Amino acid sequence: MKKIFLSCMALVISMMAFGQAKKPTIMVVPSQNWCYQNGYIKTFAENGETKKVPDYERAFLENSDVKTAISCINDMMAEANFPLKDMEQYLSSLSLTRAENAAATSKSGGEVAESPLDIINARAKSDIIFELTWTVNKRGPNSSVTYNLRALDAYSNKQVAAVNGTGDASSSAPLAVLLQEAVQGTMQSFQDKLQKHFEDMAANGREVALVIRTWDNSPWDLEYEMGDKELNEVIEDWVADNTVNGRFSTLDATETRMEFDQVRIPLYNAQGRATDTRQWARGLVNFLKGKGIASKLDMRGLGHATITIGGK
Repeated sequence: MKKIFLSCMALVISMMAFGQAKKPTIMVVPSQNWCYQNGYIKTFAENGETKKVPDYERAFLENSDVKTAISCINDMMAEANFPLKDMEQYLSSLSLTRAENAAATSKSGGEVAESPLDIINARAKSDIIFELTWTVNKRGPNSSVTYNLRALDAYSNKQVAAVNGTGDASSSAPLAVLLQEAVQGTMQSFQDKLQKHFEDMAANGREVALVIRTWDNSPWDLEYEMGDKELNEVIEDWVADNTVNGRFSTLDATETRMEFDQVRIPLYNAQGRATDTRQWARGLVNFLKGKGIASKLDMRGLGHATITIGGK
């Protein structure tokens, strides 16, 4: 009983220390809706269809309200000691990323396809994305701000917190003051939800997704016999052994494809170093390699890994 008590106390103390020391890194961005409503979009053709994506760079360059609004939310989060990553700073490095992507082609000649936010977040590796939408309401000499602020887990793309509302009208207050006054009444509960989400990750792991597929000329399919088990069973066992409390869901399992959802990976590896989806999935690639099975790892965003079996 004494050993159990001491073990429980050690766990409680470590979790308290973690909760006090670790908070999610955050990046605030103007929402896609705000960009579309204000004309800050880019269009491009993909597979014969016209696609639209936000033009964040032009928004920052041409609209001073963007920096003002984002700085306002940044300041409020900084006061609560949440680590911040500045979007404008990462935008300044996009030219290098574009050059890298322009030079990168697949063996069949395909080009890299990423959204602007995917590119920024891949470099920033923030845990939480804040999407901010705001509208300045004019009524005679008075102005007020209607806002919507939502927090998205950058790995699972799930909403973890949200607030919205309209602030009091003023005839002289600048945008930053109007927005701060509108948001501050709900900010504490918003921050509490964020912290609760991060504490859940600490206890139960980060939620990601994993897809296993095969090349059409692969010498191995997912029903390939490996001793007394099929390859799909071997992979599922590895996922179970390498997730927090074995937590994951198998959405699909066929001869050529497996899809795992709600995969809870640890925040830190066995050496105590922070890990991410790519590093975790690389463990499965190396495991398969040890079994004589070649595979290729591809990432989509921060939280979606695809492993293709049968070669690079």
